[in-house]
Amino acid sequence: MQRAGRHGRQPPEGCPMENGVGQEPGAPEPPGPAAPRAPRSRPRLVFHTQLAHGSPTGRIEGFTNVKELYAKIAEVFDISPTEILFCTLNTHKVDMQKLLGGQIGLEDFIFAHVRGETKEVEVTKTEDALGLTITDNGAGYAFIKRIKEGSIINRLQTVCVGDSIEAINDHTIVGCRHYEVARMLRELPRAQPFTLRLVQPKKAFDMIAQRTRTGKSPGEGGVASGKETLRLRTQGPAVLEEGPSPSEEEAARRVDDLLESYMGIRDSELASTMVEAAKGSPSVAQLAQGLDSVLGEFAFPQEFVAEVWAAVCHPKGDKE
Repeated sequence: MQRAGRHGRQPPEGCPMENGVGQEPGAPEPPGPAAPRAPRSRPRLVFHTQLAHGSPTGRIEGFTNVKELYAKIAEVFDISPTEILFCTLNTHKVDMQKLLGGQIGLEDFIFAHVRGETKEVEVTKTEDALGLTITDNGAGYAFIKRIKEGSIINRLQTVCVGDSIEAINDHTIVGCRHYEVARMLRELPRAQPFTLRLVQPKKAFDMIAQRTRTGKSPGEGGVASGKETLRLRTQGPAVLEEGPSPSEEEAARRVDDLLESYMGIRDSELASTMVEAAKGSPSVAQLAQGLDSVLGEFAFPQEFVAEVWAAVCHPKGDKE
């Protein structure tokens, strides 16, 4: 992992660094051309982790993306990485407001939620929308992040927030991204029953019967500003950077809300990526072009892109 960010640390003036060790001020420079400096030593980042249903505390380090994070956790607890459904930060509960996304605070404690019981539910689509918001863990599992009050799914007490969707009508969707699963569910015909195969997280006794349905938090999926965070990327190494500013957190929340209303998904890391793209785009057309080049598989509609650009660049409806 490499150290990066908006506020990179520099060695004190007059105290050159070599391999992370300060030289005494006033030490004479060697004659002749300066030899290239050895790279600075990288910080050793160690995170504490537990299985959410109960386990000893483990220590992990050396991961650069979510899949490697899951592999490290699995190694500590001697389980398969495919057993991990998702992770939460600083709570063992199935709390979607504490879901691990693309950023981890350096003091965050990671709880891994593993596979519990499998269940099958028959659903009849009497309306176009089922009332589900889907997200995924970045490693092949899509799961339910929110259930809308009064919706079709809300009336099925066996379906809960945190349940992983393993199959639709015996067609496995393991390995599919959340937007693909949301699209499949939207395209199911009305009045025709279908079956969901779900895997619920393994629960400790104090978590039984927990059923979170609604409720938004302004800081959902965000990381407290002013703190260094480890940002995990799907491509390239993880980097250390400052946490997002309050305005960036608010913009990402607005974009995440738009993702839910247009596509039935929530993804704080995707929202943050879109905020960065919108800030660097002087027009809706350029934002659409930029998103299509890096996120073309989402097939964002033009009106959605326009709303994203307005939410980031003109949050109060200001006009040029």
